[in-house]
Amino acid sequence: MTIKGLDHLVLTVADIEATCDFYVRVLGMIRETFAGGRTALQFGSQKINLHQAGKEFEPKALKATPGSGDLCFVVDDVRAMQERLDELGIVIVDRLIARTGAVGPILSVYCRDPDGNLIELSEYE
Repeated sequence: MTIKGLDHLVLTVADIEATCDFYVRVLGMIRETFAGGRTALQFGSQKINLHQAGKEFEPKALKATPGSGDLCFVVDDVRAMQERLDELGIVIVDRLIARTGAVGPILSVYCRDPDGNLIELSEYE
C-alpha cells in the first residue's frame, strides 16, 4: 500500500467569509459549497474544507485552532505571485527564498492568511 496524493485538508478558521475572500481574491482558488452548506476552496485537483471555529464538523482535529497551519502551494510563477501580493497590499513575510520542496529545490515567497496561517507560495526550480 502507498499513499497516492492529497485529496483535501481542513482549516479551522475564525471567519469563513474573510478566509474565502483571501484565498479566492489573492490566490485564485474557487469557492465551493457542498454537503448541505459546507464551504471549501478548490484548486487543481485538491481542496481545503473550512470549519468555523467553535462549530467544527466531527470528527475533527484534537486541537482545532485558527492560525495553526503552515501550508505550501506550488505556483507556476512565484515572481508574478510576489508582484500580485505587493499589488494587493498583502504583507510578505519572506521574499524569494530558496527552500527544499517534496521533490526538489523550490523558490518561495511567504505571507499569512486572515487567521495568521503561514502561506508559502513556491515554484520548482
